[in-house]
Amino acid sequence: MVEADDRILLDWDALQVGETFDSYEYVLTQDMIDTYRQGVMDSEASFPTISHKVDVKQYNARYRDAGSVNARCAFYCYNPPVPGKRITVRAWIADKYLRRGKNYIVTEAVSVDEDGRLIDRVITHELKQPTEVGKKWGG
Repeated sequence: MVEADDRILLDWDALQVGETFDSYEYVLTQDMIDTYRQGVMDSEASFPTISHKVDVKQYNARYRDAGSVNARCAFYCYNPPVPGKRITVRAWIADKYLRRGKNYIVTEAVSVDEDGRLIDRVITHELKQPTEVGKKWGG
């Protein structure tokens, strides 16, 4: 049985810069850290929070669209997260812009642990017309 999709169909023109999303919370487990470290082949890797797509999780929970292509992503890492701590992620639409006739959305997300320590900030630029990718190469 297919469930109904209650998400809002994205209207890029109506989307408001500064729109905030519900915060997202999770407890970072040692298993999450170990899985991340294995994936990046670094037994000392400190920032598994960036691997869980929490920067766009709230956007994807609210909106549905034709998909996206990650055009650019910047990670600012401040304090390594501690296993067992609850992490709260707040995200918002930081910008939107039109470049070469294509629509882009910029989301920004900030992760803070239960002690108020700033963990990371992630800024993601997404091309909201994925069918455009490859056209300049004849695809």
